[in-house]
Amino acid sequence: MKKLLVSSLTTAITAAGLSMMPVQSAMADKIALVVSTLNNPFFVSLQQGAKDKAAELGHELIVLDSSNDAARELSNVEDALSRGVDLLLVNPTDSDAVVSSVRTANARNVPVVTLDRSANGGRIAAHVASDNVAGGELAGSFIAEKLGGEGKVVQLEGVAGASATRDRGEGFLKAIEGHSDISLIASQPANFNRTQGLNVMENLLQAHPEVNAVFAQNDEMALGAQRALQAAGKDILLVGFDGTDEGIKAVQAGKMDATIAQQPSLIGSLGVEVADKLLKGEDVDKTTEVPLKLITE
Repeated sequence: MKKLLVSSLTTAITAAGLSMMPVQSAMADKIALVVSTLNNPFFVSLQQGAKDKAAELGHELIVLDSSNDAARELSNVEDALSRGVDLLLVNPTDSDAVVSSVRTANARNVPVVTLDRSANGGRIAAHVASDNVAGGELAGSFIAEKLGGEGKVVQLEGVAGASATRDRGEGFLKAIEGHSDISLIASQPANFNRTQGLNVMENLLQAHPEVNAVFAQNDEMALGAQRALQAAGKDILLVGFDGTDEGIKAVQAGKMDATIAQQPSLIGSLGVEVADKLLKGEDVDKTTEVPLKLITE
């Protein structure tokens, strides 16, 4: 859907012997991407994928960083709507808190597409994400296999309330609960943050020195955990999630055993493709799943 600004000048400039023809200038649709944080390489890649696809399709893309703050997220959405955006792409900070932002856009009849994390309310036109439950299950199955069906594991959780945190945890538990000799001895949030991953892992090692494996719900926490394990002289199974460049390099270097690779750039790109179809009045799938894969050394 292109907006056409049409102006016509019908007065002939007889003195010059000239006449003005109708003038058309196309204005691109304006799309806002409100992202949970750009202090994480995963979401930087998601943003870049969206930017590249928007440029390819001829849309103007406004990117607003919520810095993992739900109040700022709502402010960003209100800012985007005040700029007259035609569609809103949202990567929520929290699946419950984002509902206010979604409803604000709904009230202005601006379609909303969620990326990577879902919203627990409001009208969502479409959702683009990896199957986080399947990814968590893939991580749990890998750990169970490597442990030979027995051992003690801990989990580093993401941001409380985020659908990715809930879904990855659900899949992980589903996988390990099928093994009676594998026990989850601790599961604590580290908010998808590397520094917090380091600190939480240090505390968990003090409380549970017998741990055999760690599942971190993203690579940033896994990389923080890896530093804590290295400092403690622990060589135990470590699995991350996202497949960031640094996470994959850590797997290749033997510092992590595996990561569940998402394709954040593709999530951003597909999000804009879905937006493009919606703006053209075309039908889209309610959910677009982006493939995952297990990366090992």
